[in-house]
Amino acid sequence: MTMPPVSRTTRPSTWFLWHGHRLEPGARVLDLACGEGRHSLAAAARGARVTAVDRDQARLAAGRERAEAQGLAIDWMAADLGEPWPELGAFDAVLVFNYLDRAKMPQMIELVEPGGLLMMETFLSTQRELGWGPTSDDHLLRPGEMARLVAPLAVQHGREVVEAVDAERWRAVASVLAVKK
Repeated sequence: MTMPPVSRTTRPSTWFLWHGHRLEPGARVLDLACGEGRHSLAAAARGARVTAVDRDQARLAAGRERAEAQGLAIDWMAADLGEPWPELGAFDAVLVFNYLDRAKMPQMIELVEPGGLLMMETFLSTQRELGWGPTSDDHLLRPGEMARLVAPLAVQHGREVVEAVDAERWRAVASVLAVKK
C-alpha cells in the first residue's frame, strides 16, 4: 500500500489552534508580518474579516493564491513594518506571530479595539541553542519579557515553552493572549 504524499503546507501555530475560537465570525482581524498567511487563512476560515500585512510580495502572492483556492476573502497589504505604517484602523484582534519589534509594541497595542485581543507569539533567546531561527537579540525575547511588552493589556493566558515543530525541530517561544480593557 502506498501512502499519499505528506503535505508541507504550514499549519497555524499551536497557540492559534488553542485560542482561535475567540475569533468570532465577522470579527475584524489584523495579521501583522503575516508571511504566507497561515494565521490569516485560519482566521478567515472561522469567518473573520482579515487584513494581512507583510513586506514580502512573493509571500503575499502565495497566501493570496491559497486563499483563492480555499474560497476565502482576505485583504492582503504590502507594507514594510520597519517603516512608518499605513493607516490600518482598529481591530477586534491583532495577530503577531514570529515577529518582534519592541519599538512598535505601543503601535500594535493601539490597533486593538477596547475589549479586543492581542494574540502574539515569538521566539525566546534560547532559540539560538536549537540551531535555527533568528539569532539577533533584536528578534528574540528574554525570559519574562512578553508580559511587560504587552502592558497595559491584561494577559489572559501566557506561556514560555520549548515545543516540537516537527519530527526534527524544536522551538523556544513565548506566547500571550491579552485583552484591551
